[in-house]
Amino acid sequence: MGRWNDDRDSASCPGEPGATKWYLVVDAANVVGSQPNGWWRDRRKAAQKLIDSLSELAQRGLASSEAEADAERTWPEIVVVTEGQAKGAEDPQGRVRVVAAERDGDQAIVDTVRQLTTHNSSVLVVTADRGLRGRVEALGATVVGPSWLRTHLGPD
Repeated sequence: MGRWNDDRDSASCPGEPGATKWYLVVDAANVVGSQPNGWWRDRRKAAQKLIDSLSELAQRGLASSEAEADAERTWPEIVVVTEGQAKGAEDPQGRVRVVAAERDGDQAIVDTVRQLTTHNSSVLVVTADRGLRGRVEALGATVVGPSWLRTHLGPD
């Protein structure tokens, strides 16, 4: 499991005045499964590739126009939820927190969002799962699809 990287200032997320931190929660199975690139042959490797890209994103941050925040660059805390055969993937740099779902990846995402939204934080969830979208929006999270995230990651 990755550790939280607390040595950066976190900027507020748009539309959340006074938010002290913002989080990017990634549904790994949904994002990996959004491209037909052979991911099903090695799910753990595909999840690891996603986590490596997220770790790079955590290091460089997002331009303010991408994150719609007031700062020039912003660095969300990144959490990625893995499940099933993708378990075991991790971020050796410790920039991304990896949550390996015990049983149900969607429930692990809901539980994570519930925990994060309790401390005046903004949460942006990356998934295309409509059912999950409704569950996390009910908790106060904002949802974007995998294509949004892919525009911010390096080339495959």
